[in-house]
Amino acid sequence: QWQLVESGGGLVQPGGSLRLTCAASGFSLAYYTIGWFRQAPGKEREGISCISSSGGRTNTVDSVKGRFTISRDNAKNTVYLQMNSLKPEDTAIYYCAVSRDGRTSLTMGLYDHWGQGTQVTVSS
Repeated sequence: QWQLVESGGGLVQPGGSLRLTCAASGFSLAYYTIGWFRQAPGKEREGISCISSSGGRTNTVDSVKGRFTISRDNAKNTVYLQMNSLKPEDTAIYYCAVSRDGRTSLTMGLYDHWGQGTQVTVSS
């Protein structure tokens, strides 16, 4: 059974940092594009960043570019999202997901396995 578990969320002050972890079990994520998405209260889920199976290509939205960095360790079956210079508008539930499509795309319809999410709250 394919399973993704996100961790690393929490409460952080503006300007702070968090590293989110997406751990896979039941399959090897080494073959797939992995994406990070977030959903803020009252808003639609949006794609943030994704990384190709080899880690050689990434796609990151402008709103977090330069602050968030996606990476992966296929040997550990894990993908990370390093979040720096956090802002209150980054407050959301963060999800990771698997795309078997092969493209480094943040189109949500391409992702067919999702984790349960981890809450990130940025507040003073």
